[in-house]
Amino acid sequence: MTPETEKRVKNTPRYLLLGVLTVAPLWVTWLVFNFIFTRLSRMGEPWVIGLARALRRDWPAVSELLLRPGFQSALAVLITLLILYLVGWIASRVIGQRVIHWLESLVQNIPLVAAIYGGTKRFLAVVKEKPSGVQRVVLINFPSAEMKAVGLVTKVIRDVDTGEELAAVYVPTSPNPTSGYIEIVPVASLISTDWTIDEAMSFVMTGGATSPDRVRFRRNVSLGDLDAVADEVLADPRIPPDKTTPPMSGH
Repeated sequence: MTPETEKRVKNTPRYLLLGVLTVAPLWVTWLVFNFIFTRLSRMGEPWVIGLARALRRDWPAVSELLLRPGFQSALAVLITLLILYLVGWIASRVIGQRVIHWLESLVQNIPLVAAIYGGTKRFLAVVKEKPSGVQRVVLINFPSAEMKAVGLVTKVIRDVDTGEELAAVYVPTSPNPTSGYIEIVPVASLISTDWTIDEAMSFVMTGGATSPDRVRFRRNVSLGDLDAVADEVLADPRIPPDKTTPPMSGH
């Protein structure tokens, strides 16, 4: 084996790792694009099939073209995007808003459907609006105080007994941020960040590979918090008093 061949064999793991790091961003991009394209294609596919059937008698060649897999998928995506654009345009008009309100009133009469539709609509409305007094993207202690998870504050509520402010935090999971869980965390325990929602979603989808260079990992502690901790320590009967400090005696 020549020295050049030995060098190539020795560098094989390094080249494989560089290849993975080079292809990984393209692969993740393709997965996201393929997911969106497939969903849009499935939504518009019935319209394309119906159009092909309607044209089969008079224009059989066009009908056959519409049923080709590649052309059918692309046309289905275009039709879906066009329908979404028209729905958005109609929803921005007074008549469209009345029609949507009428449809929503019908949906509200179906128990299970009303719960799903209402919950989804409220969640999307909350995501669009930043909660007052709290940063949208935060860090929470999970699963311990020395480890953090990225979360999105969706609502601020109050404890019925103490009046303490609590935050409903949606914690997205990687690599699919649409799946996650809800945590109710005291607002005082949240660690605010200056990340945007796009930056947080990119961080989650790429497994932390893409993120801003800086983040606040620990909550700022005020003098009031330190005094409160000191008072708790002094009041704890399990902690013996400091014997190095002599007691003060009056004269």
